[in-house]
Amino acid sequence: MAQKFYYGGQAIIEGVMIRGRKSLVSAVRRPKGDIVVESRRLPKIYTGKLRQLPFVRGIVVLLEAMVLGIQALMHSADVALEEESEEISPWMMWGLVGVSTVVSIAIFFLTPLFVTRIFDQWLESAILFNIVEGLIRLLLFVIYLKLIGRMADIRRVFAYHGAEHQTINAFEHGVKLEPTLVRDFSTAHTRCGTSFLLAVMVIAIAVFSLLGKPELWLMVSSRILLLPVIAALSYEFTRFAAGHGGNAVVRFLTRPGMWLQSMTTRQPELAQLEVGIAALKRALVDDDPALAAELYPTPVETAADDAPQGDEPLT
Repeated sequence: MAQKFYYGGQAIIEGVMIRGRKSLVSAVRRPKGDIVVESRRLPKIYTGKLRQLPFVRGIVVLLEAMVLGIQALMHSADVALEEESEEISPWMMWGLVGVSTVVSIAIFFLTPLFVTRIFDQWLESAILFNIVEGLIRLLLFVIYLKLIGRMADIRRVFAYHGAEHQTINAFEHGVKLEPTLVRDFSTAHTRCGTSFLLAVMVIAIAVFSLLGKPELWLMVSSRILLLPVIAALSYEFTRFAAGHGGNAVVRFLTRPGMWLQSMTTRQPELAQLEVGIAALKRALVDDDPALAAELYPTPVETAADDAPQGDEPLT
């Protein structure tokens, strides 16, 4: 029996990206009002055995979300602005991923460490030190979300984020994918990347506490070198929580992440839901044309189909 596949994706500029079993689909609304749907076959690195190995798959999913996410964002910007740009080279893509990773580590891991060191004389306990550092890290993250959430363009992206979640929630509940039906579902989802990032911050407190309070250079090194370990543990927690949503303890543990999503999602318009639905329908067609035709007899409009370009992506 084939393993159940969990669809996921992310919001992009004036659109939604859905990661299917076989393809990456981007649906973007152009200024003229029509929806451009592009399907690109996923490379083997994102569908191979590494994507199935516990703990290793978390690192693969994180890299996938960053690389494919940047590609989808660049494509959506071109479509939404009706511009044509040259395809980004692999070197430039990895350069963008590297820069964004360095900046993120500097802001959300090294800055909290150095700020906490200011109060080091009052924080003799390693556990207390790491709790304070973790709280500062979380505070910076919330402030960051608050600040970018004040931008009009970002608020539209957050609305598409809500559309992506509502579409996937409706599909997972077996509801017909129509905007008027999909809009009744929650804009929060257990597998959301926002919840994953919160899990990273909480699990980081436990992992760093195990190291005690070593010399500064070791503390700085640990905040960098242990990130893949923390990401892997966080993904396994997110994956487990997604499959045990009926458990009261799991619901309690995931509630903060669901609450935090209220800062990264907004209630979408029906037109935005249409875009999320178009992306998911195309992913379903790519994965199982016969089943998709049975469930959704209306053809899915496609503006582009570029061939070369796992199991539980972050949404």
